[in-house]
Amino acid sequence: MKSGAPIEDAGWQSVPHPVLVVDRSGVIRDFSVSARSLLADVEVGSRLENAAPLWLASAHDRFVGDVSADAAQQAAAGNLGGREFEARPTGLPDGEVAWWLIEDTHRSLRQAHAELARERERAALLDDVSAVLMASLNVERCMEATAQMADRHLADAAVVVAPVKGHRMPVVCSGPIGVAEHRSVEADPVEVPGLSEALRGFPPVPSRWIDPASVPDWLIPSHFAGPVGSVLITPLPGHGISAGALVLLRRDSHTAFSENEELFARLFATRAGAALSAARLYAEQSAITRTLLRELLPPELDQSDYFELAGGYRASEDHHLVGGDFYDVHPAQTPDGETLVVLGDVCGKGLEAAVLSGKIRNTLQALAPLATEHEAVLRLLNSALLTPDNSRFATVVLASIARRDDQLALRLTCAGHPAPLIVRNDGTVEQADTRGMLVGALPQFKARSCETTLAPGETCLLYTDGLTEARGGPLGAEVFGDERLSDAMAQCAGLPAEAVVERMMMLASQWVTGREHDDMAVVAITAPRKTHLSALDGHTPGRYIA
Repeated sequence: MKSGAPIEDAGWQSVPHPVLVVDRSGVIRDFSVSARSLLADVEVGSRLENAAPLWLASAHDRFVGDVSADAAQQAAAGNLGGREFEARPTGLPDGEVAWWLIEDTHRSLRQAHAELARERERAALLDDVSAVLMASLNVERCMEATAQMADRHLADAAVVVAPVKGHRMPVVCSGPIGVAEHRSVEADPVEVPGLSEALRGFPPVPSRWIDPASVPDWLIPSHFAGPVGSVLITPLPGHGISAGALVLLRRDSHTAFSENEELFARLFATRAGAALSAARLYAEQSAITRTLLRELLPPELDQSDYFELAGGYRASEDHHLVGGDFYDVHPAQTPDGETLVVLGDVCGKGLEAAVLSGKIRNTLQALAPLATEHEAVLRLLNSALLTPDNSRFATVVLASIARRDDQLALRLTCAGHPAPLIVRNDGTVEQADTRGMLVGALPQFKARSCETTLAPGETCLLYTDGLTEARGGPLGAEVFGDERLSDAMAQCAGLPAEAVVERMMMLASQWVTGREHDDMAVVAITAPRKTHLSALDGHTPGRYIA
């Protein structure tokens, strides 16, 4: 027989199972063709441990070392080519041993079922991970859930490390008691093998390459029993950048992480990283939105010693915080100066209208020092809005407030806006005699101002047409109208500014009763029913009498 060739005897070839003939020293002497298909490295003259798995070579050593033992008791079992086999020895002349490799189909089937069950459990776990983590857009909650789920299913303890913020790393640990610990650590991730790479999104370092003794105390959860025996560090992939790193710890008495476990940990980390990245993106977008809304929302109105101010606002959609209606107040720069109140309505609704209203507010803030001439201010505003990329216009009303003895002196100017209403102490309602052109519509602008005074207890109401044009009522199609607004104002004679605004907004809400409506804004300017008794100059804080 030629060296390296399989057994060619017809009797051997008719055997239904692969067979290897090995001498006492562990050298392969013969083999069947079916054995070559099972063990690709088998050659006549090669050593058994080089051509076959360790479990078969060990079984051969045991058999030749104790030839008196029953051959059935010397049988061994293990994996060959991903299938389960039982190796049964038969002693031959000259001390050689024939190893019959019989496939254990029942055991293979059981293992296949067990592996299928494990894969189903892992798939279900990944679904749970996605469901739990995607249900929250809070970064800290996502970090907690990731650490706790990894602790329960993947290791004895788990740690989620977020990207460095400044000089500190946000860390969430989950240990044996299952309680998440939040830490802010000032440490260099380079000190931990594989952590710096994971935080930058590089592929994970194999667990066997990481010395457990190198794990610092800040990565070990409280109540973690015993020394660390095995460490696995894997990145949390995000949207384009790493969302952090997942560190899995096992105690010294437990087995190390297998290749399959490392692979599943990466699948787990992929789901967790996507959720963390989405939560972090949402947090960043929310911060940007809050910053922008802070500039677009109506301001809080500061009270003066000699007049009352109150404002109310309701966007066209209940879930919108801003819209095209706006109001603003620019306090007097000197004790005897005028306070400028602005209320306006931009054509359209929603965010686009809110952006233009913000532009108008900023422009008027810059023009406030020129407010002694309302028409000049509105003419400059009109020019600022006449740009090629802007097709929207707006209506505006300006009200300058000054103190005149125990009364308030008002200068009112409308630019395409409904004229303000004034309610006197006897319930009489007057409409201010002012009108003007829209701003942002035509190159030319004209307006006519008017002046009036408010006695103590009297109120001037600035409002947008969203109030008078609101449709509702019994049939839902009737507009609120100027007459109803005038009647409502007559009932507010003598009321404080806050009460007037609250009354107007309540009537509007009851009128529309959940129907679609335009943005609504109102501002009430009231001369309070009191006299200032400052002991100094009549303008500084002091006592009041009715």
